[in-house]
Amino acid sequence: MTIHSTTARVNEACSLHTADVYGSDGRVRDRITFRRATTKGKQETRSVPVSPELRKLLAGYRSERPYLFPGRWGRGHICPESADAILRAAFKRLGIEGASTHSFRRTAITWMHNERVPIKHIQSISGHKSLSALQRYIDVTEKDKEMAIATLSFRL
Repeated sequence: MTIHSTTARVNEACSLHTADVYGSDGRVRDRITFRRATTKGKQETRSVPVSPELRKLLAGYRSERPYLFPGRWGRGHICPESADAILRAAFKRLGIEGASTHSFRRTAITWMHNERVPIKHIQSISGHKSLSALQRYIDVTEKDKEMAIATLSFRL
């Protein structure tokens, strides 16, 4: 859920520090911080607002370890490959084909775009360096095309 609700890449989510999510009082912060060292390109830190749904999940999760998602035997954080394997196994059990850890990121970006969130806002949240890179994430369905064409009928 963290991946989807923040548009984070799997490695960014896996390497979250508990302090990036929870304040010293143990409450979920208003924003999740993705540290520069864990972002793609390692160019800048970004923070993303916490949605009410994610806040509720995180409030019930509270990790006492340094990393939000600790690795095996509590050493470091879970590695992205392990998270990917766990997720793929869950997809297989549920009969979901063609999905991956990146599917959550793509879906969140597409949903924001469909809700008419300005593309620059989505770029700021997702951490894409260019609009062209971001636009590759926005899926267009047959229904989207039909709705676009339907707007033309009102102009005639």
